Amino acid sequence: MQGAYNSSFTAKHGDADVEYDAVLKEVSRFEASEGRRPRILVAKIGQDGHDRGAKVIASGFSDLGWDVDVGPLFQTPEEVALQAIDSDVHVIGISSQAAAHKTLLPALKKELEAKGAGHMLVVAGGVIPPQDYDYLLHETKSCSAVFGPGTRVTDAAMRTMALIPREG
Repeated sequence: MQGAYNSSFTAKHGDADVEYDAVLKEVSRFEASEGRRPRILVAKIGQDGHDRGAKVIASGFSDLGWDVDVGPLFQTPEEVALQAIDSDVHVIGISSQAAAHKTLLPALKKELEAKGAGHMLVVAGGVIPPQDYDYLLHETKSCSAVFGPGTRVTDAAMRTMALIPREG
């Protein structure tokens, strides 16, 4: 299933240090070519107060060299879009634990398009059921990747970086 992602980046000999170093090198390459580090807004939309996963992703991406903004809980799609635009992020990472992803992710994409920011990459993670991936990725095109439970942070960072549109 294209766009769905679950731990396929494997470093040589399964060494966690090698994976970590590979992501750091890719972040450095990105910064050299784009003039700044990759930037992500980790956000929670709707009535989803479960933020542990979002905090893990925010901390992990920061440790891997990304610039990370973290949105407050209980945001509307419009608030997330405005914060993403104001922060000039490359990526919006939505953490979903409360089963509203089929409504809120398309609403976020619509807000981004209405504000002239339809180019911003949206990825999602959390407890999104695999049967919903096709709806999000292809039917509504409301996100570019879905990271299911168990996805390694290094995998998510590497895959997300590969999806960011480049200037040159």
